[in-house]
Amino acid sequence: MSRRCQEPATRQNRPALNARVGPTLNGPDRSDAMKAIVQNAYGSPAVLDVREVDKPVVKDDGVLVRVHAAAIHAGDYFVMTGVPYPVRFVAGWPKPKNYIPGFDLAGHVEAVGKKVTGFRPGDEVFAFCNGACAEYACAPEGTCALKPTNLTFEEAAAVPTSALTALHGLRDAGKVQPGQKVLINGASGGVGTFAVQIARVFRAEVMGVCSTRNVDMVRSLGADHVIDYTREDFTRGGSSYDLILDNVGNRSFSECRRALTPRGIHIPNSGRAGIGYAVNALLRSVFVRQQGRPFLTRPNHEDLVLLKGLLESGKVRPVISRTCGLSEVPDALGHVGEGHAIGKVVISMPRQRRRV
Repeated sequence: MSRRCQEPATRQNRPALNARVGPTLNGPDRSDAMKAIVQNAYGSPAVLDVREVDKPVVKDDGVLVRVHAAAIHAGDYFVMTGVPYPVRFVAGWPKPKNYIPGFDLAGHVEAVGKKVTGFRPGDEVFAFCNGACAEYACAPEGTCALKPTNLTFEEAAAVPTSALTALHGLRDAGKVQPGQKVLINGASGGVGTFAVQIARVFRAEVMGVCSTRNVDMVRSLGADHVIDYTREDFTRGGSSYDLILDNVGNRSFSECRRALTPRGIHIPNSGRAGIGYAVNALLRSVFVRQQGRPFLTRPNHEDLVLLKGLLESGKVRPVISRTCGLSEVPDALGHVGEGHAIGKVVISMPRQRRRV
């Protein structure tokens, strides 16, 4: 499910992105140049520009990808705003310099480094890397995998960070087991939509928490039960869960504890919940068994291949709410930052003849 980005009302009050760039985008074609979203300050979406920059040079252990689609998520929004402050070490301190946002992409391999053995030019891949919101990006070989054959480039780009976060939160941090009762708080978001499906793959009984408008969608992903948080508080519903994967952080641990079995565990996804929430959870985890530690997703080839198999089998599918062009990335990031995006927001790049 997807729709094109709509023109927000605020756009009429600011110049078009391409107008800021000047004549370079309309100048002579350069084989060593590309268009990209560039950030040179922290703040609102207005700090992002479309610019022409040098195409990245592939490293010995890297893969140069001609990007056909990229996806954005909450982490990109935090880096754009520079809040909380520790995220500034991702883009640059005290301010970024020609930073290109985006971590997830899908496209064709343009070139490979001399140490790369698993890919060759022309391969269709999906990957985790830095600088995905550009016409070309370099990814380490270890964070690439062949694109699922049944997915479009846009669908494949929606997968890496969010699906890996869901997998690592459930399998690694939560140690989910068949038959357990699992609650996914924030089940309609980027991580949540994958988490509902992956929990079902592990044969858990799944409860999804979302707003009224997303109840049917979450149920269609395989949730056994769905709670509309505008009508019911899952911490006071009387049900107990073996695992809560919390993608929202809108309930205190003491509240969530009411909804846990005696040996249940609360796993915070610190990416959306925030640094303060994650630190608090980490400190509690030292003394309280039911409080799980925040976890960090480490992209790797093996888990991308695992996800590829789940996607090709139809057991997991991406949910895309918006598909936008490169110049619409600032508005798309603003939408993601509001915290109400359904599934994933994907950037579709113009298809150009590949130079292999």
